[in-house]
Amino acid sequence: MSSNKQRREAAQRHLQRQLERRAELAQRRKRNMGIVAAVVAALVVAGVVLLTTGVFKSDDKSAAADPSAGSTAASSGAVDGSDGSCDFKADASGNPNLTDVGTPPAKVETTGTTTLTMKTNQGDIGLKLDHANAPCATAALQFLAEKKFFDGTNCHRETNSPGLQVLQCGDPSGSGSGGASFDYPTQVTGKETYPRGTIAMANAGQGTDGSQFFLVYGDSLDNNPNYTVVGTIDDAGLKVLDAIAKKGIAGGGTDGAPATPVTIESMTLAS
Repeated sequence: MSSNKQRREAAQRHLQRQLERRAELAQRRKRNMGIVAAVVAALVVAGVVLLTTGVFKSDDKSAAADPSAGSTAASSGAVDGSDGSCDFKADASGNPNLTDVGTPPAKVETTGTTTLTMKTNQGDIGLKLDHANAPCATAALQFLAEKKFFDGTNCHRETNSPGLQVLQCGDPSGSGSGGASFDYPTQVTGKETYPRGTIAMANAGQGTDGSQFFLVYGDSLDNNPNYTVVGTIDDAGLKVLDAIAKKGIAGGGTDGAPATPVTIESMTLAS
């Protein structure tokens, strides 16, 4: 028969084994949680990268895209239109959300600037277009403004998250897949940046710029030089954009239609 001392020692050994097993299980659970957290973090980062890469893509030009011209410009560092001529092509995709107002003249300005006044129901936004940096895009916007293409249209999209703060306009259908019935090469060198105050063209891939553009009110799109930089926004216009952003996005979140509709009442060349 075991003595009391032996029974106590056996009980202590049993308790010690239980404590060791519990410690091992706890350590194993901790490792597993760390692995899960790492996987989740990687998925989140990948999602953000994918979102940023395609954030300004619209569907209006996908069927009629000519990616070769845009890709050549990006790889060679050349800016299409620098010789004073642009390849404006009528869209043949059959997209019902496109609005036909013709195509701009092939001959374009390659020097100087043009100022547009974007009058909205939230206030006036002054836009300075740079002919030297983006001759085709500036010619397209100027042509569309003269045709009153933008008048009475809504800015259909706002994004408001770290690294991506813009208001997107230029689609009369308001669907995000519409625009003018022509496209032209993306004008990028691969060195583009999009700081606060930038105007740039949205696209559905290289070579599919049209009428949709975005106004940057917070530094955006690091390491993503895929959009033609067409000009800058004046200080008064940035204050209007800040006020629009402060009102938020419809339904909450960080991407969608502005909570308070933003209507372009007119887009005119400043006198």
